[in-house]
Amino acid sequence: MAEVLFEKRGHLGVITLNRPQAVNALTAGMVHAMLEQLTAWAEDDAVKTVLVHGAGDRGLCAGGDIVAIYDDILRRGDRTADFWAAEYRLNSLIARYPKPYVAFMDGLVLGGGVGISAHGSVRVVTERTRTGMPETTIGFVPDVGGTLLLSRSPGESGTHAALTGAHLSGADALFLGLADHFVPSESLPALAEALESSTAEAAVGRFAQEPPASALSGQRKWIDDAYASDDAEEIVARLRNAGGEAASAAETIGAKSPTAVKVTLESLRRVKGLSLDEALEQEYRVGVRCLAGPDFREGIRAQVVDKDRNPQWKPASLAEVSPAAVEGFFAPLGDRELKLHSKESDHV
Repeated sequence: MAEVLFEKRGHLGVITLNRPQAVNALTAGMVHAMLEQLTAWAEDDAVKTVLVHGAGDRGLCAGGDIVAIYDDILRRGDRTADFWAAEYRLNSLIARYPKPYVAFMDGLVLGGGVGISAHGSVRVVTERTRTGMPETTIGFVPDVGGTLLLSRSPGESGTHAALTGAHLSGADALFLGLADHFVPSESLPALAEALESSTAEAAVGRFAQEPPASALSGQRKWIDDAYASDDAEEIVARLRNAGGEAASAAETIGAKSPTAVKVTLESLRRVKGLSLDEALEQEYRVGVRCLAGPDFREGIRAQVVDKDRNPQWKPASLAEVSPAAVEGFFAPLGDRELKLHSKESDHV
């Protein structure tokens, strides 16, 4: 069975991520197939709207296939960098797609799953949505345009989401600006059917409901106070001093890769004012450097391969991660630069 399925239903082009046993984690083959099909549908007058959803009942997409990334790191190969190059082109295409691009962000929508949904024009969450950018947990940094999306969230809420890697509800996703509409999960099949003949705006308007309250929005005061600093150690100190939920966030950040935390914070600060393509190019630079460092490999090992949940980060503390080390993640790649914004804008 194909890992991603494409079909036309009425004037709707439907993309079904079809790896339910892996919560539809993205492979290189899936990314290339989506790029090809979306490019074709952009020129197809019979397709008025595109829908992306996930097979099975666990979620849209749990991200990229990190076991494959781990194997590639061990082999010192280039498959992961090639995968990201194609994935980021897909993210860019989705963001500027000329037709309504509807994403059903039901169940798990993590990492790369955010990249194929939150850049769309019609983003639907449900009461089952659990989304976020959990990269710091595995010694990595938010990518797929996630740094740009979270940098635009209200106040410092995106910084909190990025550094803690927290799983967020559908209501939180709406608050952060990662989604547009709340629809009960039981209504998604009927919404998909309505999209076959109605405009996306009319169809979603029939089924959208008032979302529950966002827990994150109620925490703005201490989040904005603590994360206003550009210094990771200062942020953690402020969180600890604030006590309560803030202190819990400090403990959460303390368990992440110190290098990933500092590079994530710097990424969020640097991305402000950039276009999506420029942000993706910056994330690619950072990602290639993460492949060469110890923490990304160690984080995947601890969380997914051996599952001992006991990563040995190097360096082991925020204080040991120097400004020069952080700066190195953003250095130009020379001939390996992704170069999206100079040539991609005319492709669709």
